[in-house]
Amino acid sequence: MSETETVFFYILTVEEDVEPLKRSRSYELLPPDMEEDVRPLKHRRNFKFLPTEMSELRVVLLGNSWSERNEVGNFLLRETVFNTQKSSGRSLRVRGRFQEMKIVVINTPDLLLSDFSHEELSYIVQSCVTLSAPGPHVFLLVLQPEDFTEDQRLRLHRVLETFSERSFDNSLVLISTPREKRTGVMENYNNPSLQNMIRKCRNRHLKQKNLELSELLTHLGQVVKENNGEHVRCDVLEDV
Repeated sequence: MSETETVFFYILTVEEDVEPLKRSRSYELLPPDMEEDVRPLKHRRNFKFLPTEMSELRVVLLGNSWSERNEVGNFLLRETVFNTQKSSGRSLRVRGRFQEMKIVVINTPDLLLSDFSHEELSYIVQSCVTLSAPGPHVFLLVLQPEDFTEDQRLRLHRVLETFSERSFDNSLVLISTPREKRTGVMENYNNPSLQNMIRKCRNRHLKQKNLELSELLTHLGQVVKENNGEHVRCDVLEDV
């Protein structure tokens, strides 16, 4: 991913989920009383990638690689805050700011690599919903084309449906760059399971290679606009 000089970001808090439906611990990277006074120190350009009435964008990261999701989360926040090498089994939330808008990124555990019972998956989804309260605006599906299997596609369907039947309408597929040792093997991205997932998400997809942050934010904003600025109202909470 390449950088753009017009993006200036400040990380405010890092929060890790402990229990669903309860407030998580908070680790302040800036003093609490500075949060509302944070301002970029350089010239800003006004990106109108979200409806003007929105003051916060909430993004949930899902996918088949913890490290790839970490990389995308750090790219969105312009800071290395997701830096653990192995999934902790818990959702992690980081708050940041892009110009005058708050951005919340929630990285999820490796939900596609093993089977979860209905109760386990509901617990994890409840935790994620709490961290993204009142609900996520976009599910960013970070998928490695060479490793995304049919089993993982079915699991991803199950995860999204556990959030809400509307989750696919609020999803964007980000195809990660093939790993260096296999460069050229999947450059055409002709993975049937991946293509099926893209179609399910209204053909919304981006390639991570050479992607700029402004382009990613624009596509996230387009998903929000297509849903009239509404967040996903998660079914799992209605069942609690």
